[in-house]
Amino acid sequence: LPKKNTNYKAHTNTHHTIQTGPNLTLNTNTNTKILEYLPLVITHLLPLSLPLAHLISSSSSMEASYLYTNLFIFLTGFIFPSTILSVGINYGQIANNLPSPDHVVPLVKAIGAAKVKLYDADPKVLKAFANTGVEFTVSLGNEYLNKMTDPSNAQQWVKSNVQAYLPATKITSIAVGNEVLTLNNTNLSGCLLPAMQSIHTALVNLKLDSQVTVTTAHSVSILQTSYPPSTGAFRQDLKSCISPILDFLSKTCSPFLINAYPFFAYKANPKQVSLDFVLFQPNSGVVDPGTNLHYDNMLFAQIDAVYAALSRLGYKKLPVQISETGWPSKGDEDEIGASPENAKKYNGNLLKVIGQKKGTPARPNSDLNIFVFAMFNENLKPGPTSERNYGLFKPDGTPAYGLGVSGIGVSSGNSTGSGGGGGNGGANGPAVYLSPPVNSSNGYLAISSSTEQMVWSNWRRLSMGLMLMVSYLMA
Repeated sequence: LPKKNTNYKAHTNTHHTIQTGPNLTLNTNTNTKILEYLPLVITHLLPLSLPLAHLISSSSSMEASYLYTNLFIFLTGFIFPSTILSVGINYGQIANNLPSPDHVVPLVKAIGAAKVKLYDADPKVLKAFANTGVEFTVSLGNEYLNKMTDPSNAQQWVKSNVQAYLPATKITSIAVGNEVLTLNNTNLSGCLLPAMQSIHTALVNLKLDSQVTVTTAHSVSILQTSYPPSTGAFRQDLKSCISPILDFLSKTCSPFLINAYPFFAYKANPKQVSLDFVLFQPNSGVVDPGTNLHYDNMLFAQIDAVYAALSRLGYKKLPVQISETGWPSKGDEDEIGASPENAKKYNGNLLKVIGQKKGTPARPNSDLNIFVFAMFNENLKPGPTSERNYGLFKPDGTPAYGLGVSGIGVSSGNSTGSGGGGGNGGANGPAVYLSPPVNSSNGYLAISSSTEQMVWSNWRRLSMGLMLMVSYLMA
């Protein structure tokens, strides 16, 4: 029998569980039972037809598309539930046109993400995700490291930015700094471990250390050698900084975070690096002569190189987490490979690989703990064009490109390869919108007329009816 799960958490070893809505899990055999009620559901939809038709006929094409497609998403979310992926998503906010956090919650659920990593501890985001079951990593920026070496400052920060939101918001980790060791800033590097220790001490004092870990993210350039994977080793000039950090992570049972981007390897050397190899496409792959293990994608080779580097320093059992990886859908002329097609292949294939519940060739039984970068295109990020085009979604909540995974509900469209940015559909637009169109006043389409209110009132009634039906099935 299906069971209600009030503290839902997606695990990488859950093979036969599906998500049908907030806080509900069903055994796959329940699908047939739900389908028996489909005629009843459709019957109750009929009273909505006249006001809905009136509203659509009097709406703009974008509004009509929104209403039609949200109806589709609403029903398919119950009737055709998607498989849950144990995947994380990076939620950056260096932009001035992003939707409010309340509107981001359904988008995170649409892609099946069970974990979110912030680059700060934004209170609006943490409040919006309260009681959703989504696990959060909050971050301390590099600019705060020096201040956090003071235990009293660290204690106050943890109280205000972590303890204040627990347990409603599921904060499970704090990332202190980002890629600090490869910035060639000795002052900053010297503050990193003391800041991590102060934050951990604060967690201990507040009795939160058993539920919140402390770590830091590194660039893959922290490696001296990465190919073949079995020869992976950390840079000699960084070992004196890395070893104490690894010791801290080991003693506190915290993961080692690495930001890995095969895109950069391809961009730097497109003639020698196979595009299929970096995009998880079918290819002959490579064999590591040291282990005789076969690799058919670069990301797994990079992960195993990190494991090899950790093993060389005596930390073979330290878990590795890919805190960032992704592919841009648009770039400058010299950013070869940055296109919607390649972004779709990389991220789509990555999600499929994660869904297979397999590890890397060297660690086949280890979980793939991966955070995709990023949730949105961020229009204020400095640097090349690609930096502003890593998002799975545009600021209006529509997919940046078709991503072939269940739960997003978009078509692949007719991508041109030019990247296109900033549009509201068109040739590259999705067939299904996941959130309302942008409005100049509050960022979203307002629902105000009496007819609209009647439709949405009926929607709420329908929602309650469907939830009651599913609750009945749970009994």
